[in-house]
Amino acid sequence: MALSTGIVGLPNVGKSTIFNALTSAGVLAANYPFATIEPNTGIVPVPDLRLKEIEHYIHSEKIIPAAIEIVDIAGLVKGASQGQGLGNQFLGHIRSVDAILHVVRCFDNADVVHVDGNVDPIRDVETIELELVLADLDSAERQLEKNKRAAAQKDAESALRAEVLEPMVALLRDGKPSRRAVQEMDPVSQRLARSLGFITSKPVLYVANVDENDPLGENNPYVVLLRKWVAENGGSLVVISGAIEAEIAQLESEEEKAEFLAGVGLDESGLARLTREAYKMLGLQSYFTAGPKEIRAWTILVGAKAPQAAGVIHSDFERGFIRAEVYTIADLRQYKVESAIRSAGRLRAEGKEYVVQDGDIMHFLFNV
Repeated sequence: MALSTGIVGLPNVGKSTIFNALTSAGVLAANYPFATIEPNTGIVPVPDLRLKEIEHYIHSEKIIPAAIEIVDIAGLVKGASQGQGLGNQFLGHIRSVDAILHVVRCFDNADVVHVDGNVDPIRDVETIELELVLADLDSAERQLEKNKRAAAQKDAESALRAEVLEPMVALLRDGKPSRRAVQEMDPVSQRLARSLGFITSKPVLYVANVDENDPLGENNPYVVLLRKWVAENGGSLVVISGAIEAEIAQLESEEEKAEFLAGVGLDESGLARLTREAYKMLGLQSYFTAGPKEIRAWTILVGAKAPQAAGVIHSDFERGFIRAEVYTIADLRQYKVESAIRSAGRLRAEGKEYVVQDGDIMHFLFNV
């Protein structure tokens, strides 16, 4: 399952710069609103040092990391839900993603025009939040009325949907995102709520775009304000310097990138921090398959059982699941080769109830 995210934010906050850097897609990044006219999509490999460690012991023809899909949406402005700027044609692109990356400008630069005249991260966040709320409200109210009518005719499924919709609509009418209601629901109701297609029910990762001179935002007053707001209103926060990520994207070798990062006082790239936070926020993890043809990372939900993990590779693997053979990177470090792991009795046979752990190395036996 590839993680799909949509980047939103006001014009000129650095969305396309960050998108370009993360995907190396080279889309237009211009110093004026609406430089992004169509949604640009990039597939980005998820940094995972464990892949290289596995390859050290199991030599393979290729390494295939997990992937994250990033969709760059044109800058929204106040009134977008009513057609202002480029209007809500872009809001539709956000409905299909798993999570939202909300880029917030946390840097001063007189050469980069702010659409509202000055930098104010809280005002900017609340402007976008309100537009997304308004974009959801009309659809949510219509769905609620439709399901209430059907529920009155003794339709049990519609009654359940109406029960889920009521607290969501109440929040939207109050100008608040529906995810706050979803967070308080039981797991079954949460799955139903998230299937309704509301933008504001999606998890949000706020991306503070900071100056390259303080890439972690440690002395940035805008980041302090934004971090407090996120703590009070929910969501996750990652600090990235779009300018630094753009420079990293121009470097070809991993050695050059590591040297550059060390030079600016960073241990890892913004992409690594962003994907780690996104996985944590969505309850995702990775397991690996490894052999002479390829070493590959697969993305699954935390708590997924072995057949579900197998199904990520192919539905036949899940349908005909017999058992999984499992070992860990720690086993690989100790015994060096898979045959020695097997001989030592460390290669485990796991059945349908096995809950896959982050970093498991797995082989699946199936019969269709």
